[in-house]
Amino acid sequence: MAMYDNFAALDIRVGVIVAVDDFPEARKPAYKLTIDFGSEIGKKRSSAQLVTYYTKEALIGKKVLGVVNFPPRQIGPFVSEVLTLGVPDENHECVLIVPDKDDAIVGGRLY
Repeated sequence: MAMYDNFAALDIRVGVIVAVDDFPEARKPAYKLTIDFGSEIGKKRSSAQLVTYYTKEALIGKKVLGVVNFPPRQIGPFVSEVLTLGVPDENHECVLIVPDKDDAIVGGRLY
């Protein structure tokens, strides 16, 4: 069973996607995201398998949640610095976890 301290160790922040690139080298269809987490964290890169539900254009400006304190992870030729959070649909495709109000502050920490 996880304890509260396990949860508190995760630094989950609101970020806004500022750039989206194709990731043709990925084993499964994915994008390379650049996400701005505000002045404290800055811009970070993430790989995310979002192509089923999201176009590159639709992702630009979208607020998302990401774990910003995991170590970087090498995904093929790309280094992912942030885990962008999502949940699966019935076909195991990724649906993003996003703030339900635009008022969510970029860089704000989940609590």
